[in-house]
Amino acid sequence: MSFDLNLIAESLPLMLMGIGITFKLLIVSGFLGLILAICLLLMRISGRWFLNFPAQVYIYVFRGTPILVQIFIIYYGLPQFEAVRDSIFWPILREPTGCAILALTLNTGAYVSEILRGGVLGVSKGVLEAGSALGMSARQNFIYLTAPIATRLALPAYSNDVISLLKSTALASTITIADMTGIARTIVADTYAPYEIFISLAIVYMIFTFGIQKLFGVIERYLGRYMEREG
Repeated sequence: MSFDLNLIAESLPLMLMGIGITFKLLIVSGFLGLILAICLLLMRISGRWFLNFPAQVYIYVFRGTPILVQIFIIYYGLPQFEAVRDSIFWPILREPTGCAILALTLNTGAYVSEILRGGVLGVSKGVLEAGSALGMSARQNFIYLTAPIATRLALPAYSNDVISLLKSTALASTITIADMTGIARTIVADTYAPYEIFISLAIVYMIFTFGIQKLFGVIERYLGRYMEREG
């Protein structure tokens, strides 16, 4: 089997026209998901069961079901309810982009909250005891000691989640969104050349993944610069 290089050369610019939508899904849902994750984290570590339990249930549901199913439920299921159509959220939920962002946000928020929780639990108790000995309150301990250290500990796993989120944005094409994958599917339907199109698309995603890895690598080195000096 031979590849049609001319077809790839013609298709790549078309697929890259969807890069704006792909990164819109990634950045908006990633930002909102991080805010949601922090809220869930605070609920988990609050020590109050009426906050901890709902957070645990939420995380279990969204980590235990496929993201594609979540997208379909939000896009096809929520509009079936009149209360949703009459709500202030309908202008967002009636658009496929809004539904995709919501689904990606809810999903990544569940995963990132556990990543952040792992970072918090990884902070040495000795550090917190030292802060208390210096007269720092529990709130000051969390803000000035726990949060910075936990961020550094959670960053490698968080970078992996961002990469997973980038790949998950491709599922938005299943609800008519013309991101890079959506455009690629349209080209395949017209040309009947799935190998050339999808392999070239995979290479594009790998390039973006490489860029994200390098970006987080720079951030990790910056945050860990003092540890490197001590080593």
